[in-house]
Amino acid sequence: MTKCRASICSKTLRAIVNKSDKIKFIAQTLDELLPNPPIPLDFSDPYTLLVAVVLSAQCTDVRVNQVTKVLYKKAKTPEAMVKLGVDKIAEIIKPCGFFNTKSKNIFNLSKILVEKYGGQIPRTFEELEALPGVGHKTASVMMIHAFKVPAFPVDTHIHRLAKRWGLSSGLSVEQTEKDLKKIFPENEWEKRHLQIILFGRTYCKALGHKPEKCPICSIVGCKQ
Repeated sequence: MTKCRASICSKTLRAIVNKSDKIKFIAQTLDELLPNPPIPLDFSDPYTLLVAVVLSAQCTDVRVNQVTKVLYKKAKTPEAMVKLGVDKIAEIIKPCGFFNTKSKNIFNLSKILVEKYGGQIPRTFEELEALPGVGHKTASVMMIHAFKVPAFPVDTHIHRLAKRWGLSSGLSVEQTEKDLKKIFPENEWEKRHLQIILFGRTYCKALGHKPEKCPICSIVGCKQ
């Protein structure tokens, strides 16, 4: 445990509930446990990232990476994906679940990219969210990880932990995003987004969570 974090841990639970101390403690804990959080999806360029994120809806990153390893051998560009066709895409991505919808979305967004954007990925939220199968979270992932434009993608882990730690009301994903953007400096958004996801998967799970054993909940408290 670092000296800085240890000094905060020595405070009483009553003291750490102070919001500024809480945020400082959470940030330091995330930096100590997950200093260099990796992007969990395998990709080589903006297009392969986009396809992977579309596939990741209600599917584990491990499964997505297994599927894209096969898919990208067949098609790694919008042009190749269109040529591959909906049926073949569906056959390959079937292990991801919801493969009928996802295959149509991947085919149709690839077709739009070819016909409207010359095979390139658009770089605005509005254009990205207009693509089939691309919502605000997916657009945010693209903006921050593919184009390094400030964004704070909020998935179920982040939404859950922000509420659990008292950083947001948890009333909506949109509100959670707004609250976290106010709490963390813009230049930390990419790192914090990945750290909180990985922390939620490793230390602060949705089911069977024991707050007293969690490196953060045991200190700042836990709102289930």
